[in-house]
Amino acid sequence: MEGAIARWYATSTGKSPGRFDEQVVKVRERTAPGSEILEVAPGPGYLSIALARTGDYAVTGLDISETFVEIARSKAAEAGVEVDFRLGNASAMPFDDESFDFVICCAAFKNFSDPVGALQEMHRVLRPGGRALINDLRRDVSKEAVDEDVDRMGLSGLAKTFTRYVLRSFLPRRAYTKSEFERLVSETRFRTYDVRLSPLSLDVDLRK
Repeated sequence: MEGAIARWYATSTGKSPGRFDEQVVKVRERTAPGSEILEVAPGPGYLSIALARTGDYAVTGLDISETFVEIARSKAAEAGVEVDFRLGNASAMPFDDESFDFVICCAAFKNFSDPVGALQEMHRVLRPGGRALINDLRRDVSKEAVDEDVDRMGLSGLAKTFTRYVLRSFLPRRAYTKSEFERLVSETRFRTYDVRLSPLSLDVDLRK
């Protein structure tokens, strides 16, 4: 996602900050203060910035979009927090082995062209005992779950209609069911994992 589309996405997702608070809670439940965290595909950087604001973590973000990296760096500066936003590919990360304690990826995994490669890279950059959390739309999401989620975003007019259409139509076709994701994980070095479902999404917990 580049250019005007990326900027539209940044503006649209920025209207529902509570969504990122929910993810911060999930991270805090899974990793201790002082951890080094990598967010894969942070987009405009809202979650990474929210994590940095806690003062508990050193945060790095890696995105393949030059526009998103530029936006994220700008928003981190506006927020007065330090996040190391980098340009790079999820399946060929520019980091040394065992660089992070925790990896998180939200609402982006379904877009990866090499999902197994991305999982293998997450495993590589995690320290022993480190954890990863992937949260994404489920393929078999119901229209009712989408409608409830869109209503929570606080959008209106065309933005609301378009977001509902996207979440009901082509995005689920890119996503995974629980069994499909389990098959992906089985092709990696991760041996301890758990896939949990909500009406809208799936949470994949992985441990190295």
